[in-house]
Amino acid sequence: MATQTNTGTNTAGLCPAPQRPTKKQVGEAQTMTEIFGDPIHVYTRAQAIEDGFLVDVSDTAREAGFRVPVALTRAAWADCVEWSEKDTRRQTYQDQAGRLWDVLWMAINAARRNTQRESFQFQLYRVVRGGRSLRPRLTRLVCRIGPGDNGEPVITIMLPGED
Repeated sequence: MATQTNTGTNTAGLCPAPQRPTKKQVGEAQTMTEIFGDPIHVYTRAQAIEDGFLVDVSDTAREAGFRVPVALTRAAWADCVEWSEKDTRRQTYQDQAGRLWDVLWMAINAARRNTQRESFQFQLYRVVRGGRSLRPRLTRLVCRIGPGDNGEPVITIMLPGED
């Protein structure tokens, strides 16, 4: 009868079998760089704000009750905040400051109800841009708190499905 040797692959021989860490490895604290190596590419929150992919609304958010920096994704801004004079002439009087306040007010109230979650959805009514409608429509946004460029807590408000 032939003896089997552990080759480090699963029984099908397709991929490495899971290896348990040694006692020495468990005892050592390792950084992400030690585990995975240097990052291939890094895109910071500051770069996203500078590039326009995120819109920093921290000053207004502070007035609404947020204690950490807040930004909206460009898509969330375009859907729920952006408003021009042309929109006012075509549809109804609104302004970006008021629409932004609506988003932040609904977000801070939802955050107060979801204190133990890092991500949650909230709803608000807004008049959709670009048509003739005067009637507000219900929409959902996602509020996510996570680490900023230096590990500090930051909040990003986005459309569902954005990351």
